[in-house]
Amino acid sequence: MMDGVYEWHRQIQIIVDEIDRSIKNCDDEALTLSALARRLGYSEYHTTRKFREISGMQLRDYLRRRKLAFALIAVRDTNKSILDIALDHGFSSHAAFTRAFKDAYGVTPAAYRRNPRPVVLRTKINPFDRYFLGLGEIGMVKSTADVKVYFVTMPAHKFLHIKNYESNGYWDFWEKQSQIPGQDCDTICGLLDSIKGKLNDQGLADANSGSGQCMGFISDPLGRVGAWGYPLAECYGVRLPLEYTGELPEQMLLIDVPEGEYIVFEHGPFDYERENATVEERMIKAMANFDFSDTGYCFDDTPGRVAYFYHDPERFWKYIRPVRKTS
Repeated sequence: MMDGVYEWHRQIQIIVDEIDRSIKNCDDEALTLSALARRLGYSEYHTTRKFREISGMQLRDYLRRRKLAFALIAVRDTNKSILDIALDHGFSSHAAFTRAFKDAYGVTPAAYRRNPRPVVLRTKINPFDRYFLGLGEIGMVKSTADVKVYFVTMPAHKFLHIKNYESNGYWDFWEKQSQIPGQDCDTICGLLDSIKGKLNDQGLADANSGSGQCMGFISDPLGRVGAWGYPLAECYGVRLPLEYTGELPEQMLLIDVPEGEYIVFEHGPFDYERENATVEERMIKAMANFDFSDTGYCFDDTPGRVAYFYHDPERFWKYIRPVRKTS
């Protein structure tokens, strides 16, 4: 049986998922403490105590900031009135919403709508992460798809990011970034969430909160050999349209990425809890063993070229790596 500590992480994840679902559905009744506690079958006191113990914040504070994050996206991306957005997200009046919005983001909803700028949103927490908790897979199931490999031409775009020359892998990257003021995971992901017009993995503008964020690997002239066997710097950020002119977070870098050719290694949806390590191994093996014979291409590690890594278990695991023609 799973240790009680891990079981509580799983239970709090249920609340976190329920909160997002209820905010999206404008279901205020499901967002009350009594309803969330009933969802788990525990007392309100026990539920709030465990939430704070595991997440490091009060449940009411997380709920308030998460509602405001959803509301900000609505202010930014819809034509709904400020009052309707306020009521949709559980605020009693235009004035109450404006006060809470300004306290959180330093600007009123009306002013933000006129001039959107990067602010730190409260991103969704994920307390039950088997990788982070040090848990292995709990079983094997057959994935819905094997690794697909195909070539694409990616149009010119911009890449907004932070980068680290010393990190080796996702968790090490964020551990090192957390030592730099203003570059921890919550702050960076929250800032990226608030930027309108991010490109998703297919190069389409996607306004959904959290979409478009990815790891990046920039071939680097300094000579550091990374996990993929060539000099690189690990990055995290979003792709933006080439014509993007919006305000940018001061702690982030923006580069122009010219049109180029890439090879894509894509695994279909998988059960993160059961299969993450297996899929990762499968992807690395597919890239290491890929035979470029008769394709006319090879991997391109020219300094400045960028590879992207998208990880969304409900949709795919995807590496997009630069290539060049061999003839």
